[in-house]
Amino acid sequence: LPLLFLTAGYIQACRGLMISAVCLGFFGAIFGLVGMKCTKVGGSDQTKAKIACLAGLIFILSGLCSMTSCSLYANRITSEFFDPSFVAQKYELGAALFIGWAGASLCIIGGSIFCFSIAENSNSPRRGYAYNGATSVMSSRTKVHNSVPDKTPPKHFDKNAYV
Repeated sequence: LPLLFLTAGYIQACRGLMISAVCLGFFGAIFGLVGMKCTKVGGSDQTKAKIACLAGLIFILSGLCSMTSCSLYANRITSEFFDPSFVAQKYELGAALFIGWAGASLCIIGGSIFCFSIAENSNSPRRGYAYNGATSVMSSRTKVHNSVPDKTPPKHFDKNAYV
């Protein structure tokens, strides 16, 4: 009976780590959306940069929780598989573990990129571009047709005739 509780303990730990990884990923996505420069929520650019960096850290933490859960489960499976005294049904590493490792790696890499991209943008000041206005409303094709004294409209209309 104690062996049953011992084996269920690591499954419960893996389940708890995966649930916390999903919850952290959800909150990381919310903070990431608020921290983007293209949204109007979140305040100034410095505040948005801090929120986005927090989102990156939450994504890294989510990836670490998921990676720990997959690795703990895989360690248990491989230790039972290679144990000659283990007589119960033996399992092998399946596709779900590899997908979990890949997802955790992407979460960690994405969170790191999120943090580094915000740090890069905060060092350089944002440049504004002045609008000089349109130089001309007539295209080069229209100028050529209008320079001819002929008043008849052109018979062939192509994409430059409307510009």
